[in-house]
Amino acid sequence: MSERCAISPILPTILLAAIIFLICGDSIIYKVSIRTVSIDEKRNSNSTSTCITQLQIKQTLVGEPRQSSPENRDEDDSETFDSLVVPSNLSAKEARVDWFRNHLPNFRILQSNNLTQQFHDRLLEFLSHECEVQFFMTWVSPARSFRERELMAAESVFKSHPRGCLTIISRTLDSERGCKILKPLLDHGFKIQAIAPDLPLLFKNTPVEAWFDEMKSGKKDPGQIPLAQNLSNLMRLAVLYKYGGVYIDTDFIVLKSFMGLKNSIGAQSIDPVTKNWTILNNAVLVFDKKHPLLEKFMENFASNFDGSRWGHNGPFLVSRVIAKITGARAKPGFNVTILPPAAFYPVDWIKIGELFKKPGNRAVESWAKAKLDQLNNETYGIHLWNKQSKSYVIQKGSVIERLFADHCIICSYT
Repeated sequence: MSERCAISPILPTILLAAIIFLICGDSIIYKVSIRTVSIDEKRNSNSTSTCITQLQIKQTLVGEPRQSSPENRDEDDSETFDSLVVPSNLSAKEARVDWFRNHLPNFRILQSNNLTQQFHDRLLEFLSHECEVQFFMTWVSPARSFRERELMAAESVFKSHPRGCLTIISRTLDSERGCKILKPLLDHGFKIQAIAPDLPLLFKNTPVEAWFDEMKSGKKDPGQIPLAQNLSNLMRLAVLYKYGGVYIDTDFIVLKSFMGLKNSIGAQSIDPVTKNWTILNNAVLVFDKKHPLLEKFMENFASNFDGSRWGHNGPFLVSRVIAKITGARAKPGFNVTILPPAAFYPVDWIKIGELFKKPGNRAVESWAKAKLDQLNNETYGIHLWNKQSKSYVIQKGSVIERLFADHCIICSYT
């Protein structure tokens, strides 16, 4: 009994020490936890702030949660977003114009809303960050159609330009769904953002302003090709004219830095004898802001628009304009570099399928390795001609599979 009484004063001391440890330890753990969260938040600040900013802009401008009203839903609700095509039986121009005028409310891309009216300010704010190179894409299809291969094109931009900026001009990707699609790149800290365009503002004070006003009013023939496709050809010209930078298609894989390129366009094909270009392409455009050639492109678009001839307002437009300014009657002042096919179009659309195939023998394996070395050494990027290759499966060991593996970041392509 006496021994127990002798040690009992120690117990309160032990208990007091334990209480102090628990209090202090909890404080230490709390501070460490806060610091860890702070570091993680800073690391992911680009992705979180960008996505939240887009959603908050929409909710603030609309004044209520977007889900509460049909007109506030994602622009992606329709599987056929702005891909309406004039019925093939309407061959007469007047009949097409009448059909188009009656269906104008369905062409959301022509309309402004509270979100699109923020286009200029949002784009300037985004580009105010230090951008190694300013890249642009356009996307006029539903957001759900922006899949692994399109994301791979975006990945390739940042693989070669970690400090670059990529703006995707798109109503459908500027949405909750689009935010989720782009989040993997945002989580890596890359500067990428989808911004819904305001076409009246984008085309204002350009050579296509009057043309667009007539089209938006239902006074012009849209042709038989989806109007959104032709507007994509025009949007790339206008955005470069007003902001400058690099435009690339979403089926273009960047292989090396564009830092050394200035006011350049690529030849798709050349004459085997004269080595002069025969067709240029507008899948890649590199131009300074307000470049006079971009103005000429838009002038030609407005004066020669034909919505029923494939390529007329795209590759053939840039070809016929540059043919004039570089011909015998060329005027000075159009500082432009025509790059050979190896720069952007090293593989013709007819032969692109060969790059998706697994080498079947040693000879083909040697060819694939040589082709891969050539692409990585001589080419700025490769156009995949999605219209031709979108159904191709990327086979194991193929040139495309190896190319993607070398230039991907997330590497979730199929």
